[in-house]
Amino acid sequence: MKDLNTNLWGIDLGGTKVEGVILNSAGKPDVLFRDRVPTESSKGYDHILDQIQFLVEKMERAIGYKPAKIGIGTPGTVELELGTIKNSNTACLNDRLFRQELEARLGVELIMANDANCFALAETNMGIVREKYPDAKVIFGVIMGTGVGGGVVVEGKIINGLHGIGGEWGHNFLDESGGSCYCGKSGCVEMVLCGPALEKFYHSTSGVAKSLREIYLLSKSGQDEFASLTMRRLTHFFGLALSVVVNILDPDVIVIGGGVGNIDIIYTEGVESLKKYIFNNRLDTPILKPKLGDSAGVFGAAFLTN
Repeated sequence: MKDLNTNLWGIDLGGTKVEGVILNSAGKPDVLFRDRVPTESSKGYDHILDQIQFLVEKMERAIGYKPAKIGIGTPGTVELELGTIKNSNTACLNDRLFRQELEARLGVELIMANDANCFALAETNMGIVREKYPDAKVIFGVIMGTGVGGGVVVEGKIINGLHGIGGEWGHNFLDESGGSCYCGKSGCVEMVLCGPALEKFYHSTSGVAKSLREIYLLSKSGQDEFASLTMRRLTHFFGLALSVVVNILDPDVIVIGGGVGNIDIIYTEGVESLKKYIFNNRLDTPILKPKLGDSAGVFGAAFLTN
């Protein structure tokens, strides 16, 4: 008879959707159930809890039992001791006793982590790391999109850290040209390498507003010096910023997620930049594109319960 305790349940709480998944087991992570509902965050905090509860109850009806625990990936940073969330772009979640209130509703233990940690965990257990480097012990997962974040996985477990900010390389100082950051500092990695920051740099130098994809395509054509300058900025500072992580953590594998991670020169010129700045005479660390895409968040959340 199937031991239901081996099933992994996960919820990915996003700005536009709440997604749920039930995986068969950690060793055989086949999808048994998967569905999503709209977050509708504009309706407020209580409505978000309602939507999560609605989805979990739907999952319970589909599978026929109530789980002992559920992993949940959240935007922002999780205060592990308090169960509150900070720095979330879904602002109504910030400073609320989210875990306790949701646990009371569901009658289920919740294990929480931010979306970058869930990304790293998913790519380790189900994605590109498992496929290409299954014996890797230390993985750093990068998200470079509208923001910059990261997650650290060691021996299959997330390193949250004392303050719940393990892996948050996006708010280390990189270069003053990045300007002021919402975190209160200036020149953060995020303010240099996120998509909107690169678009802002192009606009400030060229006087024309374009999307990052347009800027990248223009740089490939060789006909727009400002686009080429923006891409050189990306690859130079990518290497400089990531070198700090390599020097401190020295991971076995680095996986790059997020929209900025789709720019191919990161894996050529960006890697060459990284080689210049690490404290070693060569770079052996594989820098990989992810495999799971948008699925990473909910799969990683499920693996929080393993």
